[in-house]
Amino acid sequence: HSGDSASVIPTHTLDNRLVRSIKDNTYALARELRVKGLMNIQYAIRNDVVYVLEVNPRASRTVPFVSKATGISLANLATKVMAGKTLAELHLTEEVEIPHVAVKESVFPFARFPGVDAILGPEMKSTGEVMGIDTSFGKAFAKSQIAAGTNLPKAGKVFISVNNKDKRQVVFLAKQLEHMGFSLLATSGTGAALQHNDIAVQVLPKLSEGRPNIVDFMKNRDVVLIINTASGKKPREDTVYIRATAVQHSIPLVTTISGAQAVVNAIEAIRREESSVKTIQEYHRDITSSR
Repeated sequence: HSGDSASVIPTHTLDNRLVRSIKDNTYALARELRVKGLMNIQYAIRNDVVYVLEVNPRASRTVPFVSKATGISLANLATKVMAGKTLAELHLTEEVEIPHVAVKESVFPFARFPGVDAILGPEMKSTGEVMGIDTSFGKAFAKSQIAAGTNLPKAGKVFISVNNKDKRQVVFLAKQLEHMGFSLLATSGTGAALQHNDIAVQVLPKLSEGRPNIVDFMKNRDVVLIINTASGKKPREDTVYIRATAVQHSIPLVTTISGAQAVVNAIEAIRREESSVKTIQEYHRDITSSR
């Protein structure tokens, strides 16, 4: 569900051509639909093709996030536009480019429901949102995780178990973790993929095959991060138990490859440099001075 997503502004994964296409489509839709005020569009990109999923003439839950990131009260301005004011009268005739990075993260209630599978699906499960701001994506993402109640590790053992389509991508992430000094644990399938790429990994038995398994490591506080992507529409019982146990013991849990990429990026950033603190007003002043 889009409401459970993490968001980042400005984009850090799209090239200028795709960003230009998204903007052009947005302007065209707004003109054709004759929208005055706020408009919410959901886009999807696959194989560098931009798709429009839906267009709604209303605010979205990202409006407060974008407003805080840019220092512009979009809801306030949109209300005045709907009442007859022009953008020129409101001194907003061009898009605001920000010199920092802001990340919105969703907050989930899984810890309050022991045994519930901490996997996301089409129904919205988040119960709140937080934001992290810094000069780079890695540091901003790390701050967003701390605000959401997740402290990313700087050392220790990382357990990796991913589905077949994610194995190629997880190899690169595993190499990064290994380079940073983390010890790697994995299930047999993921472990074989890592070993074939000359990555040192300790292969653990499945829960039904013997001990010590990953649940033992979690209960002994001997693992600091879990990367576990779902396999199929109906997850296996042991993977559900692994994710539920991670939540129970407050171990950072990542269930998508894109999320794992962001987490590894953030860990690299906080290992390289301590986070600094600035007020949101200071970030907004930097926007004004850079325009």
